[in-house]
Amino acid sequence: MLSEIKAKLLIVDDLPENLLALEALIKREDRQVYKALSADEALSLLLEHEFAMAILDVQMPGMNGFELAEMMRGTEKTKSIPIVFVSAAGRELNYAFKGYESGAVDFLHKPLDIHAVKSKVNVFVDLYRQRKAMKQQVEELERSRQEQEALLRELKSTQNELEHAIRMRDDFMSIVSHEVRTPLNGLILETQLRKLHLAKDNASAFTMDKLKAMVDRDERQIQSLIRLIEDMLDVSRIRTGKLSIRTSPFDLSELVVNLVESYAAQIAAAESVVTLHASEPVIGVWDEFRIEQVVANLLTNALRYGAHKPIQVRVYSEGSEARVEVKDQGIGISAENQKRIFQQFERVSASHAVSGLGLGLFISDQIVAAHGGTISVESEEGCGSLFRVSLPL
Repeated sequence: MLSEIKAKLLIVDDLPENLLALEALIKREDRQVYKALSADEALSLLLEHEFAMAILDVQMPGMNGFELAEMMRGTEKTKSIPIVFVSAAGRELNYAFKGYESGAVDFLHKPLDIHAVKSKVNVFVDLYRQRKAMKQQVEELERSRQEQEALLRELKSTQNELEHAIRMRDDFMSIVSHEVRTPLNGLILETQLRKLHLAKDNASAFTMDKLKAMVDRDERQIQSLIRLIEDMLDVSRIRTGKLSIRTSPFDLSELVVNLVESYAAQIAAAESVVTLHASEPVIGVWDEFRIEQVVANLLTNALRYGAHKPIQVRVYSEGSEARVEVKDQGIGISAENQKRIFQQFERVSASHAVSGLGLGLFISDQIVAAHGGTISVESEEGCGSLFRVSLPL
């Protein structure tokens, strides 16, 4: 409400009795009256407070009321304060002109008319309160507009995130369907073929060598399904903060040597060659299963994207860190893609038809981070990639 806005009034006169008399006329509970006996005192108060109006005596020693008004009009903080002059010089026209030129909005003549003083002060106080109320309303409207704009931006951002999440979900379901179907189709075809041989009593299809080949093929397809399921379970564990890390001392070099040896079939299938540099033991305290999972992911990616070219794997220690590097000479990764490949369901490029859910690097990054380490990539499109895992010893 307007009455809740307290108005400050300034009265300036070199005679204390005039100040007291004027204060008695205009003072009310919702107003605060400040008194000054000189222009200098008035200027100090004007710089300190915001006044609804100023009542200035014209004839004062030193700086008179006109001069004070001119100074007020020349100062940004005080130029809009309504000024009412009090004069005992009568109603001469030239005198009034000088007052208005100095910035007066009205005159009071001595002896003061009590009703006129109160009425004029009420008018200027009401105008001040209306301006203040309007300013507050404008500020509130501006705040509301800014809040609405911020809310719209937030809603737009949320909408974009939801649309992105829906696209990711659809892409993920498409990838999962394809990735799960591939090993399942292999198992189904193998089963149907065996049923056909059994229906025809074709015992020659089940010699020891052929049975061994069948079992090997079945095992590869089953392992592919297990890896898919484990990756999805790991993502769920990471999201819920339940990714378990069980540390114990072991030799990182030995782990990588054994892993590369176990990948002989995959390396041959990728028509590639892996050169391993792990001549010195690198002993540290980590989760052996999880670190093997990280290196296996990097080696698998190198074989997928390595364009059948040689791959280098290096294990070494530097300072207080253990390092594993996997370097290929394949398709490489653009600077833009390097920013996203460690996110969920992201792969190097949709233009390269390769298998996988796009979870390997995301899971690897989370595992390495859980050990207090980092995983980084150095790459250029068409020039291969170097992935480096750094783990505190």
